Amino acid sequence: MPEMPPSLVGLDKALHEPARLSIVGCLWMLEEADCTFLAQQVGLTVGNLSFHLARLEDAGLVRIEKRFQGKVPRTTAALTSEGRSLFRTYRRSLQAFLAALPDES
Repeated sequence: MPEMPPSLVGLDKALHEPARLSIVGCLWMLEEADCTFLAQQVGLTVGNLSFHLARLEDAGLVRIEKRFQGKVPRTTAALTSEGRSLFRTYRRSLQAFLAALPDES
């Protein structure tokens, strides 16, 4: 019997949802991102992005900051240190899972 890949059952569900994974992946590469830019990058409406960012913020993975640039409101998002750590673990788990699968059956 071939060796089975590691289980993905323990993956963080707040992060594993596709839209949230896209958001966190984008933020992984940036120090912070303006929410309008982030919505464009991940293909979500600003309202949908706001919903997912709130869930990530509740989980302690993302920090949301609202400030003014002149008289214009600007909202930015950034990964927390916990978010970076969790995403690093998530990537390693997913890479190990995929590496253990045969190329074709």
